[in-house]
Amino acid sequence: MIVDTIVQPKIQPELLSAFSQDEFNSHVMTTYGRFNLALIKGEGCTVWDTNGKAYLDFVAGIATCTLGHAHPAVIEAVMAQINTLTHVSNLYYVPVQGELAKWLVDHSCADRVFFCNSGAEANEGAIKLARKYAHTALKIAEPVILTAHASFHGRTLATVTATGQPKYHKNFAPLVPGFHYVPYNDFAAIESAIAELDGRVAAIMLEPLQGEGGVNPGQIEYFQQVRKLCDEKGILLILDEVQVGMGRSGKYWGYEQLGIEPDIFTSAKGLGGGIPIGATLCKASCNVFEPGDHASTYGGNPFVCAVALAVCQTLERENILANVQSRGEQLRAGLQQLAAKYPDISEVRGWGLINGLELQADSKINAIDIVKAAMELGLLLVPAGVKVVRFVPPLIVSELEIDKAVSILDRVLASV
Repeated sequence: MIVDTIVQPKIQPELLSAFSQDEFNSHVMTTYGRFNLALIKGEGCTVWDTNGKAYLDFVAGIATCTLGHAHPAVIEAVMAQINTLTHVSNLYYVPVQGELAKWLVDHSCADRVFFCNSGAEANEGAIKLARKYAHTALKIAEPVILTAHASFHGRTLATVTATGQPKYHKNFAPLVPGFHYVPYNDFAAIESAIAELDGRVAAIMLEPLQGEGGVNPGQIEYFQQVRKLCDEKGILLILDEVQVGMGRSGKYWGYEQLGIEPDIFTSAKGLGGGIPIGATLCKASCNVFEPGDHASTYGGNPFVCAVALAVCQTLERENILANVQSRGEQLRAGLQQLAAKYPDISEVRGWGLINGLELQADSKINAIDIVKAAMELGLLLVPAGVKVVRFVPPLIVSELEIDKAVSILDRVLASV
């Protein structure tokens, strides 16, 4: 039997019910459709709101809080570094930045790392790197990068253009030129686009698993065909690992699930475990950046690198990938049982601890209906499109917490 109660933490009395939505909305831009919820404390896989109510967190800052909330390793790294050195310019050597870069290189196919502040910035760096490579190595005057329909690469002008979803483009024209969209997991479409663009394709930019686009895993045969084609034609393969990387797939990187290696890939979200950091990683063969080509004021400062390094070392030291694999299998098995029970569910899919539950296209309920109902029962989930509910808990989630989440979802589906 699953116990629904969670031990309450000590919450400072002045934090409880002290929050004003009206005051918040009068000062903060309304760029988010926020839920009626204000969170003030977290521990492990649990968060608490201003009324002291506990929630099982299967959002994790949207696949960001790798080690959950208030993890001892993160706290120790934060306190040690904030008391030592917070920020210096990249005009100087930052030793801990070098340590983090070494860990990433040692645990991936990359040879070099550029640090920035977010996934969008990491993807911007990848786009710039690919364009310079196109001009200097491939001698392409007007390079084009192929990206996929239903992709998501960020909110800057270049990355929102790279994103193959028209809803994100609306009212932001003129968009950045140099992108062409193809269906995901469709190799014939890649071949056709390359032929149509007649020597202008410099790179192909894909997510190993599309997160925002509906938790759509890449097909192994497709990615291997793309890799082979890129090798034959001298085209760069860029993989956006912002959401699926850093252990979320059950391996350090999503490309490991596909049996290939990219030329360039990006990381953010889970890399800092909740502290803002991004990274553009590449092989030596396409490392064409020179001093002055690219920069970031905050990128790779001592504070963020110390925390990210602690996250990386904890993943390795505590063998958290094994937990991701086991808990992911457990979660998918539980969701499959619900799919057999409720005809509104059409499919369960995902890798490790990034999973999606898709509703039938003709179902009267949408993902947001399930998310809201689950929130009422103390479970935080996030949509990935209109008909897909996404499950991205911290990578330290326990067997009991997976069972509890599935139990709550069962009650939600029965009521909705």
